[in-house]
Amino acid sequence: MSAEVENARPDAGGRPDAGERPRAGDSRAARLSGTGRPWWSALVVVIALVVSVPVVSVLVQALASAGDLALPGNLGEMVVTTVALLALVGLGTSVLGVGLAWLVTAYDFPGRRLFSWMLVLPLAMPAYVLGFLFLSTFGPAGGPAHASRSVFGGSSVVELLSGWMGAPVVLSLTLYPYVYLLARAAFRGQGQVTWDAARMLGATPWRAFRQVLLPLARPALAGGLAVVMMETLTDFATVQYFGVRTVSVGVYLTWKGTFDFASAAQLSVLVLAFAVMVLTGERLLRGGARYDARGSHRPPASPTVLTGAGRWWAFAAAASVLAAGFVLPVLQLLWWAVTATLADSSSLSTGRFATNLTNSAVMAALAALACVTLALLVTHGVRMTGGRLARTAAQLTTFGYAVPGAVIGIGVLVSFAALDRSLEALGVPGGTGLVVTGSVIGLLASYVVRFLAPAYQAVDASFATISPSVTNSAFSLGASPLRVLRRVHLPLSRSGIAVALVLVAVDAVKELPLVLLLRPFGFTTVSVWVYELANENFWEQAALPALLIVALAIIPVWFLVRQVRLAEPHRQVTS
Repeated sequence: MSAEVENARPDAGGRPDAGERPRAGDSRAARLSGTGRPWWSALVVVIALVVSVPVVSVLVQALASAGDLALPGNLGEMVVTTVALLALVGLGTSVLGVGLAWLVTAYDFPGRRLFSWMLVLPLAMPAYVLGFLFLSTFGPAGGPAHASRSVFGGSSVVELLSGWMGAPVVLSLTLYPYVYLLARAAFRGQGQVTWDAARMLGATPWRAFRQVLLPLARPALAGGLAVVMMETLTDFATVQYFGVRTVSVGVYLTWKGTFDFASAAQLSVLVLAFAVMVLTGERLLRGGARYDARGSHRPPASPTVLTGAGRWWAFAAAASVLAAGFVLPVLQLLWWAVTATLADSSSLSTGRFATNLTNSAVMAALAALACVTLALLVTHGVRMTGGRLARTAAQLTTFGYAVPGAVIGIGVLVSFAALDRSLEALGVPGGTGLVVTGSVIGLLASYVVRFLAPAYQAVDASFATISPSVTNSAFSLGASPLRVLRRVHLPLSRSGIAVALVLVAVDAVKELPLVLLLRPFGFTTVSVWVYELANENFWEQAALPALLIVALAIIPVWFLVRQVRLAEPHRQVTS
């Protein structure tokens, strides 16, 4: 090798001179960390590590206390109950989601176009809101229970819905849209060719659906069911209404009852194990095969026009699910809100309503700003470096959305307790509890871990529309990375940033488990207020704040429906 090549040095831009041949080790390092700007890669990695601290803290605390197990005596019953609840909710959401998706995709009936997007609206109804509405209707004092007792006498069959069986029904009605959206997209994406091929081979419509279209939609259905299972595993307010003790409920009761970090951490690891099993089950349900729908680029299959009584049976099926999951609950909340306001016109002007609403608004604003700021830094950092390390760390920041809220809550408690002890050792006044119970910093940190994922996804999707040539042009003019972020990326990604702010803010307003676990003494949000009033059977007083939550939750659902409708091909359905 010549001396010129041996002495070659990188130029100012970080690229080797023309005479230098990069070594294999240098090439691997470049792919890992990206070319140049290592501080941005380090920033992305630091953010990912900070976000993962709560979950790691739970695992460390559980391992540290493994020799002194302090699990509740009814743990076996809680495990069995959790498994049964997951199975029933999975079955219910599969039947409703897949059935309704096939109904609006394969058949044409009155109101089909309207139902195709309105069936998503139950996503805006929090399960803990529908839960107390369900109890008021099917409980012992409800109208259906009275009618059933007058006809059959004795114990009413309707009252079963106010017991254990009410929880899977409520969760299925509020969570089925996750399966519905993905199943409908999968059925439409298979196109006319797949359907025609099955029918030409002699398959009946039912056989073609069961043996051809449904297996092709299996990956999408697995994804939807995984989201449903995670939401069910996270919930503990709704199930408590119906007296159902899941492992997540055990975490909350253990912490609130004993304030024992070790016991709560051990139960949290069990909840995390359930989450890992759900995600593993999703991979198994997807299978190792890859499905390629050859007709996916063509218009979807033309729906069969129903005639006679069949068209009205289809209308009744779609309308009944929509009514049970959204329309009737909203009407009931409106009636209660008007009744409560007329009975006490000063209810809106009470200090408690204003205080709780302010608390929710402040936390939602802080969470939205924090999550979007971190999402911008992570997305911009990946754009600045392009290395594998930064991309992997960026994906790691989104894992909090797949971790049950009970695990995040206990993880934040454990990690902030360690921070409190460190501050106390350094002589900071206040002692243990300075950070967690003395302020809302712990609650805000849990929001960031939980809701950074939707913020990152929205911002990253917006950055993807910015051509790399625009960024390179700014650098060629001498702009620094921060100036590129401020003058180029921020203005061009305003729509994605706005969507991210809305998504995080609404999720923060709806959030209940994290607030119940981490809120400082005397700090109440609208969601906690609704939960407390419903627990005390003050349903009419809970109606107005519940309506506020539902109204805010409609905003991201509207964004979702709009994106789905824009992504679908527009064509006229012929009769």
